[in-house]
Amino acid sequence: MYGLVDPARIWPDFDDAWILHEDEALIAVDKPAGIPSQAADPDHPDDLVTRLRAHLLARGRDPYLGVHQRLDKDTSGVVVMTRRREANASIASQFEGHRVDKRYLAAIRGWSHKGEAVLRDWLAPGDGGRMRVGRRGQRGAELAVTRVRVAARSADRALLDVRIETGKTHQIRLQLANAGAPVAGDRLYGGPEASRLMLHASAIALVHPTRDEPLRIESPTPPEFDAWLERGDPGTRVYDDPGALARAVASAVRRRYALGRSQGEQATTAFRLVNGAGDALPGLVVDAYAGWLVAEFEGDDSELYGHEARRARVLDLLDSLGFHGVYLKARPRQASTLVDTRREDLAPRLPVRGTAAPDEVTVLENGIAFGVRLGDGLQTGLFLDQRASRARVSEASRDKRVANLFAYTSAFSVAAAMGGARETVSVDASVPALERGRRNFALAGVATGPAHTFAAEDVFAWVARAQKRGAVFDLVILDPPSYSSTKKRRFVAKTDYRDLAADVMRLVVPGGVLLACVNHRGIGRERFRKHLYEAARAAGREVLQAKDLPTPSDFPPPLGGDSHLKAVWMRLG
Repeated sequence: MYGLVDPARIWPDFDDAWILHEDEALIAVDKPAGIPSQAADPDHPDDLVTRLRAHLLARGRDPYLGVHQRLDKDTSGVVVMTRRREANASIASQFEGHRVDKRYLAAIRGWSHKGEAVLRDWLAPGDGGRMRVGRRGQRGAELAVTRVRVAARSADRALLDVRIETGKTHQIRLQLANAGAPVAGDRLYGGPEASRLMLHASAIALVHPTRDEPLRIESPTPPEFDAWLERGDPGTRVYDDPGALARAVASAVRRRYALGRSQGEQATTAFRLVNGAGDALPGLVVDAYAGWLVAEFEGDDSELYGHEARRARVLDLLDSLGFHGVYLKARPRQASTLVDTRREDLAPRLPVRGTAAPDEVTVLENGIAFGVRLGDGLQTGLFLDQRASRARVSEASRDKRVANLFAYTSAFSVAAAMGGARETVSVDASVPALERGRRNFALAGVATGPAHTFAAEDVFAWVARAQKRGAVFDLVILDPPSYSSTKKRRFVAKTDYRDLAADVMRLVVPGGVLLACVNHRGIGRERFRKHLYEAARAAGREVLQAKDLPTPSDFPPPLGGDSHLKAVWMRLG
């Protein structure tokens, strides 16, 4: 009835406008920020080389590319590759011999040097993907030399022209941070706020491998660099600048290429397209559900929620991406405003742009089918930030007994069943939510019955009864809402999670696992772990393993912040 959206239109393999130079031996590309230079996930290849090869093949051209250079994923700018094998030796020799002149542009705050500054540091591997400044002779430490001069200034902000004499991992980022001026937007090394990592490979000069003549390739300065120099981070002002807004949305969409083009057994058609400040679009969340978008606006009238001009600008832009329709959800900052989550002014039943979706839309998550409802209040029926945790549950559930507490529409239970769980029980106080859970089992092709059951009751009462009858499980999923209330009990995650977790831990067999989750911006990762260890002591359980599960890549946290969702995989003795 609706047809499929065209993923190749929304997420093209490549854009010819990215090509800066091409001849018989070389091709130079202006790599956008957010595209990795090399594949990090073989199941979802979204790197520059794979995409360029697909682009060449689609046009009937030789897909050969020789790779001699890389940029960090969030760094933009010039990347040079060879188009003929006989060009490799010359280019490799120039890069390895540091005879290629590589220039960068970096946006920073607080640079006091005048004239050229030369940074010399010994860099060594650190933790969490970071590098650190070490010392000469230290194991793994290598000398990095960087030359820096000011290209432009405005107030305390500056654009630096940077030339590297060596090529070490995170060289510019770490050396500038060590000099007291981290690159703006740098999540790893503490840069000031910006819409992206403000580091750009502006030029490369080398000797052409077959013509034996100098070749200099330049990339134009991205517009956001000059804007940041003039005004700093735009924040919500991005919604008043159509050009900046379009660039921010395009960048967010581009970063979801691997998800948008996923196919086969791991196909995923439900994911986050824009994650608020983490995508330089504060107050805006956009989720993709197969052929439709759901846009959620937060904040007061002066920001995004209720600001008609900004809202219209965003919705028109989303409507132009190529989806069937756009649904709107509005979430004021004051929680007390949300008296009825089905209010038509907060969550219109029909789309505000494009055509309406069926009452139930079937989406895929890692190849598993789920049903969602886009016009049925503020929630759609599937929490997309739990995708990685559901995948972990599926992998770990073979022949296991699984209890899913606060199950909502039983997505975790379906994932466990698809992973071969011997038994699942989905517990939730909402009968309609569990009915949707039964529907999700049917969509996934799993029969319910004695092996997969549902308990429509208060979770606290169910846990107490389960303890009395001696019920135990190999895996228990605890994912309560931040706030909930029933006729008998009120739950607030910030104060009550520890006691609830202690009770639930008593249901886990020795050697079994508790997947503990909380989605509350007021509970940090360290505090959450502290609550869980205190709960384990109260329950008399030894913690054999506690591992933070990652938030999916489509949920980037704001600069300097943490994800709202925290999920800990805890094996108990």
